[in-house]
Amino acid sequence: MMFRSLFLSFFIGTTITIAQSKQILIENVRILDHQKSDLTAPMNVLISDGFIQKISNRNISVKGKDLITINGKGKTLMPGLIDAHVHMVFGALTMAQMTSPDMSEETLFNDVILSSQKMLMRGFTSVRDAGGPIFPLKAAIDKGKAVGPRIWPSGATISQTAGHGDFRTPDERSRRFFGKASRAEQLGATFIADGRDDVLTATRENLRFGASQIKLMAGGGTSSAYDPIDVTQYTLEEMKAAVDAAEDWGTYVMVHAYTPRAVKRAVEAGVKCIEHGQMLDEETLKLLAEKKVWLSLQNLMDNNDNMDEQRKEKRIPVLEGQNKVWPLAKKLGVRLAWGTDFLFEPELNEYQNSYILRLQKWFSNAEILKMITQDNAELLQLSGLRSPYPGKLGVVEEKALADLLLIDGNPLKNLSLVADPEKNFLLIIKDGQIYKNMIKIK
Repeated sequence: MMFRSLFLSFFIGTTITIAQSKQILIENVRILDHQKSDLTAPMNVLISDGFIQKISNRNISVKGKDLITINGKGKTLMPGLIDAHVHMVFGALTMAQMTSPDMSEETLFNDVILSSQKMLMRGFTSVRDAGGPIFPLKAAIDKGKAVGPRIWPSGATISQTAGHGDFRTPDERSRRFFGKASRAEQLGATFIADGRDDVLTATRENLRFGASQIKLMAGGGTSSAYDPIDVTQYTLEEMKAAVDAAEDWGTYVMVHAYTPRAVKRAVEAGVKCIEHGQMLDEETLKLLAEKKVWLSLQNLMDNNDNMDEQRKEKRIPVLEGQNKVWPLAKKLGVRLAWGTDFLFEPELNEYQNSYILRLQKWFSNAEILKMITQDNAELLQLSGLRSPYPGKLGVVEEKALADLLLIDGNPLKNLSLVADPEKNFLLIIKDGQIYKNMIKIK
């Protein structure tokens, strides 16, 4: 099953854009202002060629016939939502689908395309993909052959043998000794790389395909069979090899890690972003704050009956830790990002927006809205020149990229509005194009 060749040869999505126009004028909207944690007075916003060209409290005169005018009726205009940790392919499929010999590639591809479209229609205009065969899907979206958010791709995860990205079945032997790549590697899900040379090659291979950042497995995981949650993965030399190669390309390494030992080694190697980290202690969080290393956190749901017993057991310290690490990281001034990290449980995708509300335990509505837009956007821009979409995101400002939502209400007062995008998102714009509009166009 070769997703890479399938994606390249079988683009099926037809754009659902309601209106294509070089210029859009949205009148009478109140803009979410992150600096003031408030809404502005009524404003008019002109969008042209994918960017916000002008914002004014006065009438905006526009020349030319190619113009769409929308009366915002005093609703809230805010940046598109950003999820900093998704798996666009593997979040759309179950493990049973992936392993079933009876499941056609066409069926799997259709599920991925539909999931991508639904994510955009939930208001997520940008995401950072944290591992998987993502490049062809991203290309299809960017070319208008499929519908979905902007994607910052990591490509295949890079894992040591017996690491979190080693998804070989019991009958699959080591490529190094037996010469055959595992099914997961052929699929583009992971590179099993041991030693500095292999890590360099895997990193550069992802960069060759267009990775905007590199995803490395630095510690044990809950969804992998061979590695206990407490283990530290990759030596300092191996980890630093990935960092060196990424920095030579002007970008950075993000690592999967939960424990202080794994995270401290990653920081020493020069890693710029820690994924997860729910088991971190105060000393390690202080180190992240001091070194200005990002902590990309999730707020996971409790165990459910569908999980196997091994996974349930491995998740216990992660679930216990997340209620401690969020408020402590905030108190210590760690740079925080938010993501969902749904993997092989596509039914969870429908809860992507409602997971935002789980942050209310520790943050104000204004802090949450800033985190899921402006803060996450700043993390995306760590990719520097490897960022696939040059421009400013996460804010409603002149010269920023035109990724916007029009909300029926004030999310600063009622954050639950973002949990029901079908009802409350009146307008969804990505790259200056309208993908959803529930307001009459002039």
